[in-house]
Amino acid sequence: MKSNKFRHYYLRFLVNLRSFNHWRKKQISGSHFLVLAAAIVGILGGLAGSVLKLLTHSIENYLQRADWGLKFYVLLIFPLIGILLTVVYVKTFIRKSKFEHGLSQLIYSISKSGSKIPVHNTYSQIITSALTIGFGGSAGLEAPIAVTGAAIGANTSKGFRLNYRDRTLLLACGTAAGIASVFNSPVAGMVLALELLLPQFSIPAFIPLLIASASATVVAQLISSEPLFVLVTENWKIEAIPYYVLAGLLVGYFCNYFTKLNFWMSARFKKIKSIFVKALAGGLILGCLIAVLPALYGEGYVTIQALLNKNYSHMLEGSFFREYAHNELWILGFALLTLFGKSFAALITVQAGGNGGSFGPSLVMGGFLGFIFAFGANVLFGTSLNVTNFIVVGMAACLSGIMHAPLTGIFLIAEITGGYKLMVPLMIVSAISFYVNRRYNKYSIYTRQLAQQGALISLEDKEKNILTNVSVAELLETDFTPIDINATVQDCFSSVLNAKKNIFPVVDKDLHFHGLLYSELLLDEALHIKEGTSDGSGTIKDIMQPAIESATLSTPIYEIIQQMERKSLRTIPIVNEADCFLGFITKNAIFNRYREELNKELTYLD
Repeated sequence: MKSNKFRHYYLRFLVNLRSFNHWRKKQISGSHFLVLAAAIVGILGGLAGSVLKLLTHSIENYLQRADWGLKFYVLLIFPLIGILLTVVYVKTFIRKSKFEHGLSQLIYSISKSGSKIPVHNTYSQIITSALTIGFGGSAGLEAPIAVTGAAIGANTSKGFRLNYRDRTLLLACGTAAGIASVFNSPVAGMVLALELLLPQFSIPAFIPLLIASASATVVAQLISSEPLFVLVTENWKIEAIPYYVLAGLLVGYFCNYFTKLNFWMSARFKKIKSIFVKALAGGLILGCLIAVLPALYGEGYVTIQALLNKNYSHMLEGSFFREYAHNELWILGFALLTLFGKSFAALITVQAGGNGGSFGPSLVMGGFLGFIFAFGANVLFGTSLNVTNFIVVGMAACLSGIMHAPLTGIFLIAEITGGYKLMVPLMIVSAISFYVNRRYNKYSIYTRQLAQQGALISLEDKEKNILTNVSVAELLETDFTPIDINATVQDCFSSVLNAKKNIFPVVDKDLHFHGLLYSELLLDEALHIKEGTSDGSGTIKDIMQPAIESATLSTPIYEIIQQMERKSLRTIPIVNEADCFLGFITKNAIFNRYREELNKELTYLD
């Protein structure tokens, strides 16, 4: 009975939605509705981000504050429990589609799946990441909420029956909203969506992204106004510039190490076939790491805040080495161990079956790198570097290098730390880190595998991207007069003179394509007849030209352009599998369509 009642309400909802779509297409312009839809996605994304934070921190606070008898040591098994619960949830409830995590799936969805994301991601990402990280998994909430927001955007557009372009933009709006809600950073959310997901979109995409990010931030502030980091930034000094350059190089090489470690770790865990063995092994290793380095428990932002507060001994508190908490060399050494421990712990958490991302760990590792560089220079070489400033720029640089998103790194850290006074050092260190890692790794940890699969749309391939969804059939010109290969020259004069084109396909009686006849060739032959040097009895076969290139309906437009460029052609014949002539495709038709697509992009929100 309840099932039938639910079905009744669901069908009624679909009918009302269909009626609304019919009404809004008549009453609201596409660009105005897109802004409204972006606001809706932003509000939903902000709610999702707030729910994820509250749920994760509630689990985390309960586990840490409860009296478990063995106190700290019992916490070591919680990461294992969280990963196992995540694996069991996915195995039990996510059956119809593959459960994936990380920003890679969003990039793949845009490139190859029509920007469609399964509905379960609107809630499953929240549940699994809260279990993983709430129980102490050493990963970040940012990637799960980015996927959640993207799923909200993609499925909202599905309900409103929007096209691929609008669906992609709303997907990005959801991602921006998710990031904005978690960090309370609307600009960074928008910039991340543009850098990672929409490199082929133009400036008008800013407006829906801004609306979505701002809406999500407002919702997140209403629910919880607590900032991620509390920091009073001090001005930077010009004499510190060489040190910022060195810090950028250090972070860049560390990003290269982490990128390679990511793929190495992924290869190792793929060899383990059983998901439960994988979870058990990863959880136990993670517990051992946390036993030695307690700062690896959970996201790690608490430790970074302690370092920003100049409470450097916080790292050793609760560890086996707490008696050395006030020894500067021990603090430096322990920070170095925690840095590399975090790189392993973050990857193990995800590879073992937990749900989290490298976004948050990148911030934590960057903070440690900045601290190690500045604090180490002060302790070992007697410099007087501002340690807090270097922690801040280290976070931006590590995020920029690992994700290949320098603008995101700069604006995110400036927003969440209030570090706008450090904008110049942020720019210097982020740029250097990005280019150092880019030198060794053309693709980021999110895009390398996609690039190897040929599933990556990049900024460098923008021309190819614009025509990706254009088929040969759409541009096929069929208003050509076919010429029989066995016809005589004299028989074809009337056909050529009355034709609007100056090129003709030469075919046999079964329409099999043999070559091309240009009107100039026929006119030359007519001149020979007039001069008496030819009697006009020769066949078309004698004067036609074989086609230099040909293509089929399934040939990508971009490949046809390359064919034309290689042989300096303006027209290419299109044939079917049986080599029968179907029509021509011209360079003018392709360029006209290309301009149309560009105009759509440039006037997207007019």
